[in-house]
Amino acid sequence: MNKHWTYIFGLILFTNSVYAQQANINLEYNPQENTEGYTPFSAQVNSPEVHNDQTVTFRIKAPNAEKVELPAGAIHTALDKGREPIPFTKGEDGIWTLTIGPLKPDMYAYHLLVDGIQIADPNNTYAAFTAMPPYSQLIVHGDGPAYYDAQIVPHGNVTRHIYHSDVTEGERELYVYTPPGYKADKKYPVLYLLGGSGELPSNWVYDGRVNFIMDNLLAEEKAEPMLIAIPNNQVIHRNHPQHADLTFDIFEKELREHVIPLVDKSYSTIQSPEGRAISGLSMGGRHSMFIGFRSLDKFANFGILSAGDTDAETSLKQFLNDPDVNDKVDYLFVGQGTKEAQSFFNHRCQALHDALTNHDIEHDYYIGGNGGHDWSTWRHLLYYRFLPNLWK
Repeated sequence: MNKHWTYIFGLILFTNSVYAQQANINLEYNPQENTEGYTPFSAQVNSPEVHNDQTVTFRIKAPNAEKVELPAGAIHTALDKGREPIPFTKGEDGIWTLTIGPLKPDMYAYHLLVDGIQIADPNNTYAAFTAMPPYSQLIVHGDGPAYYDAQIVPHGNVTRHIYHSDVTEGERELYVYTPPGYKADKKYPVLYLLGGSGELPSNWVYDGRVNFIMDNLLAEEKAEPMLIAIPNNQVIHRNHPQHADLTFDIFEKELREHVIPLVDKSYSTIQSPEGRAISGLSMGGRHSMFIGFRSLDKFANFGILSAGDTDAETSLKQFLNDPDVNDKVDYLFVGQGTKEAQSFFNHRCQALHDALTNHDIEHDYYIGGNGGHDWSTWRHLLYYRFLPNLWK
């Protein structure tokens, strides 16, 4: 066989084998389905392996370990497993295994416990980088791409901006999504989207899949074209004893002095409250609420995701008692996950909803999805309710 045919034969073999589990060739909707039986590069075993019946097998090679468990988290919430860790079974080859499910198609963050030590799955190539210790992603596929997957539609761009902040006295980052077909001679509204405790701006892209969600909504003609600016709302150490007292003032200053001016200078934006929205999950929802509601000169649209305040009548007194508030607010969304509403997280969301209702403030209150206080909920809230109603 000459070199030419050797090359062609090798190319055919390569082409027929690129669809292996976790090959990271394409942005596939089923990256953890073991279609070829290959082990991910540098991994010891396949983990997790997602089967077509939506059951999942986890594996870890730990011959000297005495106990391996799946601790409570998003998977437990989805399966109604409570808070007790689920044990693995050790094989004679030193490989521990656990098969669970079926799970509804979605993305689930998880850790492993090895002799009581919390770790990311060392064999899973999908790991999340956050302001917390890393965790792994389980991607359970359905029959085709989900609303948060990369589909064959026009795609927008995500640009990372690095800028200096006089507020935090250092270099900071900001991500901006521009819709497909973005034109500099057209004015666009801007959604400022914030993360929760321990999140970084990139998490709204990699965990939240907000760019793919927006691409798909636009292709389905279910949302208006917009810019999505994702700043870093970590402005003081999350475990600082005065975090709750300091974070809102600091981040409001960061927004006004750096974030909004940078976006307005770099892009073609509608520079009025009607053209701006602020939204966030959990801590970011509280930033959106406590900063946004007192910044009606900057924002007229709000998305409070999995957040609120049990003492809203006091903490939001000025906003709630503004006689013209319904004229100043275009859209106010308050949402949480179905299983959040069944837990202690419901208290603050429900209290906010009740306070708004008691003061006759128009708002959209929604409970939906299958998740708890996790990314399953926040992706769902964006796609099914908040983004389609924004700027309408």
